[in-house]
Amino acid sequence: QVQLVESGGGLVQAGGSLRLSCAASGRTFNSAVMGWFRQAPGKEREFVAAIWSGGPTYYAESVKGRFTISRDNAKNTVSLQMNSLEPEDTAVYYCAADLRGAPIRVRSWGYWGQGTQVTVSS
Repeated sequence: QVQLVESGGGLVQAGGSLRLSCAASGRTFNSAVMGWFRQAPGKEREFVAAIWSGGPTYYAESVKGRFTISRDNAKNTVSLQMNSLEPEDTAVYYCAADLRGAPIRVRSWGYWGQGTQVTVSS
């Protein structure tokens, strides 16, 4: 059974940093695209970042220059380093894996984690 488990969320002040991690189990995702989405209260789930197996990355404009996605294929993990956090970044962050279409679309991804809460106070 495939599982994606996120960790690293929490409460941070504006301008601070957090690092999220996602550990995959049940299969290897070394050749698969992995990514992060987020969902704020009352809003739809939105794309944050994606990383291909060879290393290329793609970011939402709202996080470009502040967030960095990375992966460790040996450990079957993907991480999201978040710097210069803003209150608008407050959301539940979800790890996603196995891209099958356009990366910004929720339905393009085959597997999802349960999410981790990130709260940025002003």
